[in-house]
Amino acid sequence: MSVPLYLDHAATSPIRPEVLEAMAPFLTRTFGNPSSHHTVGEAASAALEDARARVARVLGMRAGDVVFTAGGTEANNLAVKGIVLAALARGGRHVITTPIEHESILESVRYLERFHGAAATLVPVDAAGRADPDAVAAAIRDDTALIAVGHANNEIGTIQDVAGIAAAAAAQGVPVHVDAVQSAGWLALSGLGADAIAIAGHKLGAPKGIGALAVRGRVPIEPLLHGGGQERGRRSGTENVAGAVGLATALERAEGERAEASARVGAQSARLIAGVLAAVPSARVTGDPVHRLPGTASFTFAEVSGEAVLLELERRGVVSSSGSACAAGSDEPSHVLLACGIDPAVAQTAVRFTLGHGGLPGDGPEQLAALVADAVSAVRS
Repeated sequence: MSVPLYLDHAATSPIRPEVLEAMAPFLTRTFGNPSSHHTVGEAASAALEDARARVARVLGMRAGDVVFTAGGTEANNLAVKGIVLAALARGGRHVITTPIEHESILESVRYLERFHGAAATLVPVDAAGRADPDAVAAAIRDDTALIAVGHANNEIGTIQDVAGIAAAAAAQGVPVHVDAVQSAGWLALSGLGADAIAIAGHKLGAPKGIGALAVRGRVPIEPLLHGGGQERGRRSGTENVAGAVGLATALERAEGERAEASARVGAQSARLIAGVLAAVPSARVTGDPVHRLPGTASFTFAEVSGEAVLLELERRGVVSSSGSACAAGSDEPSHVLLACGIDPAVAQTAVRFTLGHGGLPGDGPEQLAALVADAVSAVRS
């Protein structure tokens, strides 16, 4: 069996060889607990702090702002719950977000509503999935504790005007948390004006099970995990030193490639979109045609089962998805597409292609468009 063409990098990416190489010593000879006060533990602690500083540099934060987590979901939970819980004592109970966020943000907000009396405003998005910064600003109240927004959407690739939202929030003294799990490695993360930023290693070429939340020291945050007081008291538990080293290495490599990869892969995605639209009359692009991640091309195919198209594509050696891996297996249409005003029946025809930094070979975009047309035709017949 030939190796399939993997186009689901928004779900996860393969580990970079240089990341494995960087992690190896901390899985073998430098295995100590970084909280231990002996030479083996101190070596691990030094590696952990070096990784923290390296992540902070890419995010435009201070080293002390970085909290290592088990991934993007935990980082988003810590930001949303932690910041709002800390604000409750000061009368802050209102959260602003959008209806197209990752479930780790939306479910955290729902938890705060159910168990802590918080209130939430979901600022609507337009048909392309963009929220108006002026609408976000208008939603701010005296008791607003946090604005949480994704830098780029994991299903449709739409990029939000985070800088505009952050500027509006700063004018009223409201902290902003940015879910940058999808945008890391594709978009610049420093200079956004964010007070907190979440990333996940496995989208960048590090292993699953490592992520980070960078939250500025001036923002009070309540820990979700209590115990030994690691991570400056914000996330107890023995740190994943090898994972932190891997995350720092992957983030630095992705950042170093970012400008070149974004331009090259963005051009390939544009060719793919043009080819699919030309070959499949029922195809419609989802997401913003301009403000979108370079590696994301997502479509709906009216009156065709998206899952059936995916199966036909896999038979042709192409691995892709219908949207978020976290919602895989659900019979419900995507909440992201519904929020963009897409009919539920059409939303269930979605197919998403997400490229990695390697992109596609040569005439790959045109070949892939032809395979998509074949797959849709096979499902219709």
